[in-house]
Amino acid sequence: MARWRWVAGVAAGGAVAAATAWALREVLESFGERGTLEDDDRVVRSPQFSDGVFHNAVPASIVPPGSLPRIMRQMLFGDQKRRPSAPVPLVVGDPPAPDPDGLYVTWYGHSSALVEIDGKRVLFDPVWGERCSPSRLVGPRRLHPPPVPLGMLPTLDAIVISHDHYDHLDLPTVRALALEHDAPFLVPLGVGAHLRRWGVPHDRVIELDWDERAEVAGLTLVATAARHFSGRSFARNRTLWASWVLIGRNRRIFYTGDSGYFEGYAAIGAEHGPFDATLMQIGAYGEAWPDIHMTPEEGVAAHVAVGGAVLIPLHWATFNLALHDWAEPADRVWREAKAREVRLVVPRPGERVDVADPPAVDGWWQTIA
Repeated sequence: MARWRWVAGVAAGGAVAAATAWALREVLESFGERGTLEDDDRVVRSPQFSDGVFHNAVPASIVPPGSLPRIMRQMLFGDQKRRPSAPVPLVVGDPPAPDPDGLYVTWYGHSSALVEIDGKRVLFDPVWGERCSPSRLVGPRRLHPPPVPLGMLPTLDAIVISHDHYDHLDLPTVRALALEHDAPFLVPLGVGAHLRRWGVPHDRVIELDWDERAEVAGLTLVATAARHFSGRSFARNRTLWASWVLIGRNRRIFYTGDSGYFEGYAAIGAEHGPFDATLMQIGAYGEAWPDIHMTPEEGVAAHVAVGGAVLIPLHWATFNLALHDWAEPADRVWREAKAREVRLVVPRPGERVDVADPPAVDGWWQTIA
């Protein structure tokens, strides 16, 4: 009996060691590529790159001096409502047939959104993972499941990444999309190295600096400025971040990615706008990052600055990344949109919005806040 207990103990220890090694390998792999950027001539020539890292056009503070004690008190003693009181309502169903003349946006949660334009489909920042983290075991966990399984997405014409943070660039999602679709990945400078390391073919990765453009499936995609930062491990700003302009025959979309408010929005609007719709980051704001995430009010201001018609808010309701109530961004953006007479749509995850005939806001999140 003692021998069998010893064997069982050894086996259990071996299983734990194997699981630990697997988890460690997964974390290290999720960090992506950490090579020498100075070997990439395009990176070195970028106006955004100097002293070995990328920089914002307008400097941004991540955690302002003196704010950490207040943030810790809020984390430990705050009474924020971090989770909904009931399941987040999802809209599920088979994807509709392409409409060569329509413009549609489907929000899948957080910043993942599908834009249908000129009968083509462009997917922004797809994250289908359970956690936005280098590990499947720890890190911010979803407040709701994806409304559509990744394998049931319609055929894609382009996949666009704004930057390499875990809530915007998800290793398992990227690998699945690379296998199941033939669409190219459009990414800011430096992010392509992550994708290539993860097995995405080189000829399917298009890297752009700010103000560069690419033609894909009859559409034009332009990487535009943002005020943010990057990093997947302990190194920061080794890849670029971007907002994106999507141009079809007669319609245009602006996607912020993650960004603090800055005067560059007016310049983007003057050069590329006006826009039929903006996909605007409104959540995960707070004292810890006043310059790199917009408040809902700043999101409305950015929408106005770029010349947007319909505002569709993103970056809320899926992952807890800040200390505000989970539903607060929607309440604040609705209030500000009404004050500034901005046409707002707040879809449920999975809901397909016809930009030409957007539904009225119904406050669905308030019933589960």
